[in-house]
Amino acid sequence: MSGNPAIRAVISDFGGVLTNRLIEAFAAFQDETGISTEELGHGMQKVAERDGEYPLFRLERGEISEPDFLEDLSWGLEAELGHRPTLHRFREIYFEALHPNEPMLDLMRELRDRGLRMAILTNNVREWEELWRSKLPLDEIFELVVDSAWVGMRKPDHKIYLLTIDRLGEGLVPGECLFVDDNELNVEAARELGMTAVQFHSNEQAIGEIRIALDGAGST
Repeated sequence: MSGNPAIRAVISDFGGVLTNRLIEAFAAFQDETGISTEELGHGMQKVAERDGEYPLFRLERGEISEPDFLEDLSWGLEAELGHRPTLHRFREIYFEALHPNEPMLDLMRELRDRGLRMAILTNNVREWEELWRSKLPLDEIFELVVDSAWVGMRKPDHKIYLLTIDRLGEGLVPGECLFVDDNELNVEAARELGMTAVQFHSNEQAIGEIRIALDGAGST
């Protein structure tokens, strides 16, 4: 019998865990615009060199609007592409390429039915909320959604994890929470706080590790 506390809550990322891989959405953007993921990265870096921080981080904290972000990114891409691209369809292309990851959603339903507290913790964008929330049956499965753009902080900032745990209530502590994310930095931050954390690579791997973690922590 494990000496670890029983896990009482599951906190999941959205994109790349409950959906297909985000790289597939960026690939769709490349197919339509001809702008590669690498070029997008260089554009972001150009803005970061000017402003001291990646514009995506500011967008995900709700500090700038989506139009301002796209204007910054277009400026950053000008040196890379030789012209300022039009990016107004970025949102539509991105979300058209995202689809529910049904095996993970089925697992989340099962865990909800087992009585675990269920939350989503996502780095996201205010203007995208209607689109991403309509992609999945979130309210059916999750009792809480914490969106970085509405709370002014983003993963891997420890404060947003603690905020999520606090909002779940019932005196939860990090050691009673299991966190799932596809980003290594976000997973490492959760572990630093004492959470059990699984980095998503594939359905088979992640579902297996989640089941082992729950059983090993004494959940029923």
